Amino acid sequence: MQSINQFIEHPLLAEKQVTLVIKREDLLHPFISGNKYRKLKYNLLAAQAENQHTILTFGGAYSNHIAATAYAAKEKGFKAIGVIRGEELESSWKTNATLKKAYDDGMRFKFISRSDYREKESDVFIDDLRNEFGQFYLVPEGGTNDLAIKGCEEIITKKDKEFDFICSSVGTGGTVSGLIKSSFLHQKVLGFSALKGGFLNDEIEKLVDNQRWQLVTDYYFGGYAKTSEELIHFINTFKEITSIPLDPIYTGKMIFGLFDMIKHDTFAVGTKIMAIHTGGLQGIAGMNSVLKKKNLPLLNI
Repeated sequence: MQSINQFIEHPLLAEKQVTLVIKREDLLHPFISGNKYRKLKYNLLAAQAENQHTILTFGGAYSNHIAATAYAAKEKGFKAIGVIRGEELESSWKTNATLKKAYDDGMRFKFISRSDYREKESDVFIDDLRNEFGQFYLVPEGGTNDLAIKGCEEIITKKDKEFDFICSSVGTGGTVSGLIKSSFLHQKVLGFSALKGGFLNDEIEKLVDNQRWQLVTDYYFGGYAKTSEELIHFINTFKEITSIPLDPIYTGKMIFGLFDMIKHDTFAVGTKIMAIHTGGLQGIAGMNSVLKKKNLPLLNI
C-alpha cells in the first residue's frame, strides 16, 4: 500500500522559493494510521508465522501505538493486551478517547505504576507477564524493533528521489531510522524530536549505518504530549490553508519547526523537501479534552 504525495501551497514557501510536499501516510488506513501501519506490518506477519494468538504491547494514556495495535490485532484475528503506564487510569480510562477506542476494538488492559513501567524491558518483568497472560508476541513501546524499521524503510519510494530533504517527527526513533536506511545518497533526513533532550541521537545511531541525518531538538514544546497556544494556532491555521490536519504530539511540531527553519533561511532557494505525515490524528480528541480543562484554544478536527 502506498500513500500520496501532496504538494503544499503556502505564502512562506512561495516567498522563500522552497518546495514542500507532504507524504500522506495518515491516509494509509482509517484506524492503523501512518507509521504505525508500517511498524506493525512485519511484526504481525512474524506473529502469524510463530502461530501466536495474542499481541502484547505498552503505551501511555494517549498512545497512537496502543490505538493502532488494538485495531490491527482485531483485523488480523489476534487478542490484544495493552500494558498501560499510570495505575490511576484504571478508574478513569473509559473517559479517555484513545483507551476507550482500543477497548472497543478488543484490547484488554493492565495498568501499572510509572516505576513498574520503567522495568518493562527487563526479563523478569516480561516473564511475570507471561505467567499472568500466557504466551504472546511482544511488540515494544512505540512499536520500534528491527521489523518495524523494515516496514518504515518502505515509506520512501523511487519517485521520492527528487527531494533534497526528508523530514519526520521522532518518538522512539524507529520511523526515522527506516527513512535514513532507505534514503537516497544525495538526501539528508531531518528528525524532529517530540521529546526533550538529544538522547535519541544515541538510539538512532544504534539502528542506522550512515550519517545522512540530523536530529532537530528545538521544537519539542516542553516535551511529550505538551503543547502551547502558539502551536495550536499554527496547526489550525495550517489546516485552514492546506486542508491537512496535524496532530499536536508529533507531526504538528515537525511542520511548525520546518516552517520556522524555512522562515529563517535554513534551506537554499530551490530546495525540495518531503515531510512525512505519520498520522496520530486519533489523539486530537484526547488533547482537546485536556485543553478544554485548561481553558485553552481547541484544535480544529
